[in-house]
Formats: sequence, structure tokens, C-alpha cells
Amino acid sequence: MAINHLKHGKPEADRAEDDAKTAAVVAATLKDIEQRGDVAVRELANKFDGYDRDSYRLSQDEIDALIAKVSPRDLEDIKFAQAQVVNFAQAQRDSMLDIEVETMPGVILGHKNIPVQSVGCYVPGGKFPMVASAHMSVATAKVAGVPRIIACTPPFKGEPNPAVIAAMHLGGAHEIYVLGGIQAVGAMAIGTETIDPVHLLVGPGNAFVAEAKRQLFGRVGIDLFAGPTETMVIADETVDAEMCATDLLGQAEHGYNSPAVLVTNSRKLAEETLFEIDRILNILPTATTARVSWDDYGEVILCDTYDEILAVADDIASEHVQVMTDRDDWFLENMTCYGALFLGPRTNVSNGDKVIGTNHTLPTKKAGRYTGGLWVGKYLKTHSYQKITTDEAAARIGAYGSRLCLLEGFVGHAEQCNLRVRRYGGQNVPYGEAAK
Repeated sequence: MAINHLKHGKPEADRAEDDAKTAAVVAATLKDIEQRGDVAVRELANKFDGYDRDSYRLSQDEIDALIAKVSPRDLEDIKFAQAQVVNFAQAQRDSMLDIEVETMPGVILGHKNIPVQSVGCYVPGGKFPMVASAHMSVATAKVAGVPRIIACTPPFKGEPNPAVIAAMHLGGAHEIYVLGGIQAVGAMAIGTETIDPVHLLVGPGNAFVAEAKRQLFGRVGIDLFAGPTETMVIADETVDAEMCATDLLGQAEHGYNSPAVLVTNSRKLAEETLFEIDRILNILPTATTARVSWDDYGEVILCDTYDEILAVADDIASEHVQVMTDRDDWFLENMTCYGALFLGPRTNVSNGDKVIGTNHTLPTKKAGRYTGGLWVGKYLKTHSYQKITTDEAAARIGAYGSRLCLLEGFVGHAEQCNLRVRRYGGQNVPYGEAAK
């Protein structure tokens, strides 16, 4: 293999050190929330958001007043985007069927898809008001049929952001809180005097929010590890450097630690993209953020073959993968580890982020190796059930079960089966012996 890094990001050891510092801060903060409840949440909201009010939950009157501040055009755009997300989520839900099958005469097995009973949706918004995240988490939960949906978002420039609140409300949130960061996800998962805890946490966030969700997993469910944005561009000479640079920096502006990686088999494209990135950073209004991400987390990787590109891409397992090559469908067929694919130059990650209808809450930090992104199925639990409807089936299954239980040494287990053999099969099976 001939794989060359024309640009490296921050060394892995440094990234690991950053992660360890984040984990320590999160652990201490969650412990504080657990011990002091609303008092701790209020102190954190004042410290990190500079925001205080009698209750962090918005009243219906406040929600209505905020929605009234959204311009008709913006409201129309929010409703359009939400409709796309809802339509795709409904199609996904319709594909998930409850089943019931008779596997042998008298033996009925099945499963039901049951919504989780409460979900806490985190919608980032301290730096940029993430209107689209409300569709992705809140509206999708509504499609799944979750009976209690609560949503948290930080204040934006000192006040609740009207567009974000509108999207939450229109999406179907039953409770809306103006809280950000660790205090938001901690309050939703642990519960306080005024916030009942939820069963599931969903939504993206910064490194602290993602780490808080990781530490809270087990106490509650989480959708996935969705930390700082990652993007990868896979490109060959069928596209130009301006498009590659634009797609990399378009995601690098999210935060100071958003990895952006170009993987290509064209040295010419790689070098021209590096030049274009420098040019765009000199005119991009969000360059203050994007430049730090690019300097610390940007990479350019040059490969000889498409197979090498595929291997590198699957190893990195990036959240967003923009594929612009002469064989986009080949990557669709062969890639196995990623958050979401964006195929062809007409497509772009921002479409997926905001409006096209697929969910933008996606796995980061290599989590794409074992999970896909947030979707309606994340809010559903698939529960199995079984029933035996004939005496013959009860005796037959019971005999097999008895012998298999004793094979493992479980006499009490075996007796559960033997009792059915005696009751329904007419066989006298002594306690502790296998049914024949």
C-alpha cells in the first residue's frame, strides 16, 4: 500500500489527553447534579450559559410568543424541512413490522415494536442555533409514538432562540427547557426536583455533551456517540479543488475540534485543495473556528488505488462521507463503516444536516463501526413473546427443554419443563430427571 499523509492533524496522544480532561470534568459535574439537583443545574446554567430564570421550562405562552417572532418565510422553511424528516422517518417506521409466526404446530412466537416511554432530546445551540436538530430528534420521536418528549437547548445570545423553539414545538415536544451542556443532559437523565428523568437521551452535542451521554449510558439509554462533527471527502479528478475545499470547511466551522479529511488518489487535486482551503479561510466569515479545526484536525491522505481509499475510509469511519468519484455506487456497495454517505457532487452534507430528510444525528469517534445514526428505530424497543396453544406442543417442547436444562446442570429450570410434560403430556417425570 502506498498511503501518504500530505497533512496531519493533532497527534492521537494529544487527542486522548483532551478526552481524559473532558471525562473528568463531566464525571464531577454529573455527580454534583445527582447530589444537589436543581441547585446544581441553576449554578451551571449561570456559569456556562449566563442565563437564569425562575423556571427553565418554557410556558405555553412563552413558546407562542417566541414562535410569533419567527418570520413567515423562516417558519415555512422549518415546516418544509420537518416534513421531509417526518416523511422519511414514517417510511422507516412502516418498514418495521410486528411479527407473529407459528414455528411448529401449537407454538406461537412473535415480537412487538414498542416506543420508549420518555425521551430527552438535546438540541445544540450555544454557538449556532441548531434548528435542524429539533426535527431530527423531536419529530422523529413523535413519529415513533413516544408518549413523553422533552427537549433542551441552550440560550442563544442570552435568550431562547425563536426558530429552535418553534422547531421543537412543531416537532411535538411536550416540555421545552432552556438549558445547555452537561447540565441539560444530566438533568434529563438523572432527574431533579422539577424535571422527571427520561428513559432515553438523544441528540448531538459538543465533546462535553457526548461524554456526558457516554457516562450516563446504563442509567438511561442513549441513541449513539454523537460528538463533534466529522467529515470526510473521498474524491478523484472528476471534481475540482473548490468543491472539495468547500465541503471540508463547510463542516469544520462547527467547532474547534471537528475533523475534516480529504482522501484522494490524485496528488494534483490534493495540492490544489490545500491551496483552495487557504484561500477560502481568508474570506470565510466563520474562519476563526474553521481554521482551528483545520489546523488541528484536518488531514489530507493520498492513496494509489480506490481499494486503498476504501480501506482508509472504513478505518477512519467518519460521521459524514462525501463521495465524488467516477464510481460512487461502488463505494456505496463496499463501504461498511461510516455515519452517512453523500453520493455525487450534486449532493452535499449540508443537505443532510438541514433539509433532505435523512437524520443528521450520526456516529462519531469510529462508532460507525458498530452503529448507524439516529432513526425512528432508535426510539423503539423490539420485545419478543411466546405462547404454546396445544397440549402436544407443551409436552414436546417441555421434553426438549428438560433435557437441555439438565445438560447445563439447572435442575430447577428442568422442573419448569417437566411440570408441563406431566400436566399436558401425561408422563410421570420424577423431580430432577429429564423428560424422555
